[in-house]
Amino acid sequence: MMKYALGALPFLVMASPVAAQGPATPLFAADAPIALTISGPINAIARTRTPRDGTIALTGGADANAARFSPRGITRLRKETCQFPPLRVEFTQPPAATSMFAGQRRLKLVTHCRSSADFQQHVLLEYAAYRIFNLISPLSFRARLATIDYVEPDGRPLTSRYGFFIEDFDDVARRNGLKQARVGDRIPSVQLEARQSARFAMFEYMIGNLDWSMRAGPEGDGCCHNGRLLAGMGAYYAPVPYDFDFSGLVNAPYAVPPDGFGISSVRSRVYQGYCRHNGLALQAASEIRAKRPAIEAMFSQIPGMEERTRRGAIAYLGRFFDDIASDASVQNRVFRKCVG
Repeated sequence: MMKYALGALPFLVMASPVAAQGPATPLFAADAPIALTISGPINAIARTRTPRDGTIALTGGADANAARFSPRGITRLRKETCQFPPLRVEFTQPPAATSMFAGQRRLKLVTHCRSSADFQQHVLLEYAAYRIFNLISPLSFRARLATIDYVEPDGRPLTSRYGFFIEDFDDVARRNGLKQARVGDRIPSVQLEARQSARFAMFEYMIGNLDWSMRAGPEGDGCCHNGRLLAGMGAYYAPVPYDFDFSGLVNAPYAVPPDGFGISSVRSRVYQGYCRHNGLALQAASEIRAKRPAIEAMFSQIPGMEERTRRGAIAYLGRFFDDIASDASVQNRVFRKCVG
């Protein structure tokens, strides 16, 4: 993760109230996996990485919608990383009010990357990361798991694999009575809403992720790196994380730690929260401790997750729970690496 310098600013801590949650769109109103068929020039998408038209429907043919499928991403868009890229699904006509996809225009779809069974487990672990943060904060992207049959235009089936949709950010904002922030490449860290920032940082430490910034992005790409900002909380912005394939929890074969942290594996944890938020980060750790049973139970609810994967994930998170077993252990084991 790159570091972004800003001039000195006074240290402020503000925890702003969050509006009551509103309803989700139909696609993200439940957690039960859905079965879908994506029909189109699938081989051409994988081979040329160019947008193509096709259809997406519930398996069996119901709720069919015309859509354009565009490759997206950075690392996973590279052919040496993934045989099949993540997709952006753009509906070319608004789905019907009765459709599972009602209210959707463009969606991110995380795909299988490679055909091996191991990569299916990495997809399910990244999906689990989204579910964990849903339990920690309402200011989070919802995800919907799907089994997807990929079919060529002539009806020839290619493969069936797990994937998941990520909620559109405008819908995250709407659910929470907020709006998408319109900022440049970066904001001063003192403009981050403290409670959400503390939860963000503690969660990223939990899953062993360093591939993010909650206040800055590469020049010209906008803020932030693997995070988005919500506005509507006075002068403060609430960061929302996404994209967890470089985390220790997912442990994708291509994942490497960012430069500058002095670690050799993404399985190593380094806390990158702001020291000024430590009081609220202690509260976040306490909240997460209380949710440990729900977090661990969630792994048993994910279809297709192998028992060895589930056990490995719970063991990896167990070391995090050791680090936050008490306020004293948070202070001694986690905060020694806080920022600022």
